[in-house]
This record gives sequence, C-alpha cells and structure tokens, in this order.
Amino acid sequence: MNRLADGAKDSAPRTVCVCLDDFGLHTGVNQAAMTLVEMHRVQAIGCLVGARAWNGWGSPLRRVADQGVDVGLHLDFTECPLLSTKPCPLHSLIVRTMLKRVDVAGIRDEIRAQLDRFERLVGRAPSFVDGHQHVHQLPVIRDELVRELSRRYAEQHPWLRQTRSVSISCGTPFLKPRLIELLGSQRLSKLSKATGFEQNRRLLGVYDFHRASGRYRDWLIEWLRASRSGDLLMVHPSTSHSTADRIAVARRSEFEALSSDEFDGLLQAFNIELVAMSAQYRATPIGSHGPMPPDS
Repeated sequence: MNRLADGAKDSAPRTVCVCLDDFGLHTGVNQAAMTLVEMHRVQAIGCLVGARAWNGWGSPLRRVADQGVDVGLHLDFTECPLLSTKPCPLHSLIVRTMLKRVDVAGIRDEIRAQLDRFERLVGRAPSFVDGHQHVHQLPVIRDELVRELSRRYAEQHPWLRQTRSVSISCGTPFLKPRLIELLGSQRLSKLSKATGFEQNRRLLGVYDFHRASGRYRDWLIEWLRASRSGDLLMVHPSTSHSTADRIAVARRSEFEALSSDEFDGLLQAFNIELVAMSAQYRATPIGSHGPMPPDS
C-alpha cells in the first residue's frame, strides 16, 4: 500500500465526503447504504423519493441522520418523478431547459412535491440536495430549486452538489465529467454564493458505468490520490444484482471496492479522513477556503 502514497501525505488529513446516490431505487442499494454507513465508509445518502424502494426506510434514515450522516434529496426528473406519469429522458430535459422551453410551474411543483415527501418520511429537512443525473444544475431547475430551498429553509440552507471535475491519470474517460460540469456547474456555483448555499469543492467518482470493465478499483485509487479537502466522492453501490437495474454490474463492483479492507488502507495511505460535508462546513465553511488548488 505504501507505494500508492508516495508524496501523498500532508501534515493534516484531507477531509473528503463519500455520498451514496440513488437510495430507494431498490433494496440492494438501500442495504449497501446502511452497510457502508456502519463501516464508516459513507457520510451522505441521496434519496430518490419516487422510487419503488423508498417507502418503509424512514426509521433507518432517521437513525443514521441522528448519527451525523447527511441525508438529502436526490432530485429526480428523469427516472421516477412524483407528478409526471412519464419521466423525461435526460437529453430531452437538457435541451428543453437550455432553450427555456419547460413548464416552470411544473418544475416548481415537482421540486416541492419531492421535498414534501422527503420531509414526511425522514422527519426533517434534507441536509443537502443534488440531482439524479445532475439535473439540479440545469437552467430553470437550479433557479426554482434555490428559490424553493431559500423559502423553506431560510435559517439553515442545505448544501448543494458542485460538479466541478477532477483530472486523473489512469485513463478514466475525460469527456463525461467535463460534460457534466459544463451543463451548469459555474452558474449554480455563482447562484449558490449569491444566495448563501455551501457546496463541495469538486466532484470525484464520475465514469462510464457501462464501460468500467473491472477498472473501478484503479479509478478509485486515482480519485483518492487526486482528492483535496472539501471534495465529494459520488458512489452508486448495491449489495445485490437487480435485473431491472441498468448499471447493476457497476454497482456490485463499487460495493466490493468500498466494503473491502483495502479501502481503509487507501484512506490511511493518502491521509484522508471521511467527514460529512455538513460537518466540514460547520467547522470551516467550504466557500471560505480560498482559491481552489490546481488539479494534479
């Protein structure tokens, strides 16, 4: 393990948050979340409140939230929204929001409905809000989302996911993380700063689920190597293989890597401490850390 850490250790540990997306999609994802929380490998859980396995998990979510895990809304317009009988394909949603050809009232109602459902089951405001397939940063959606969150949670804003990409050196596709960033990262960042919302620094964990071909471990090492304090590592693990899950193979690979003994060794090798994002910005606001260090 030492060879991985050459030049990696600093005097103080880097603080990184691991966020599990898609809670509620199916039981395997939910079980992975609870297992990895108990192992102290996950510090944030993003919830799909319209998904089939969402109901019935209120008690476990409240329990881990009480333990300091950030439990948030994984805002969804493309897979299982609440108010639409027909989810909008991502490419169509991107085009329509970019051209401002969307039903603004409908966007607002969907955001409100998902926040309402989250609050009813979890019994509290979300610690953060991000987007399934990163829809939270798209035009119109980001404006309505920030407006609604400001209205509801004026005393304590949830944090919002920043999608600024990270360059790594072991061949993970560069195009996907850059495209995600270009779809609204800068605009959401400016809006967040103007309205008092905290964000993570950069987003780790973006790759092509269908072309992973056993490379997740290698990419995980490089993401951890490239990490800086305030970064967010996005993960999508599952304990089981669901035939209805389009990225089931990738989910199993992620769970195996994140639950392995090697993962703890990697954290030690790279001098990384896993800390919930809310706890990080309570200690020192992410937005006050100064200029972002250059990617290495």
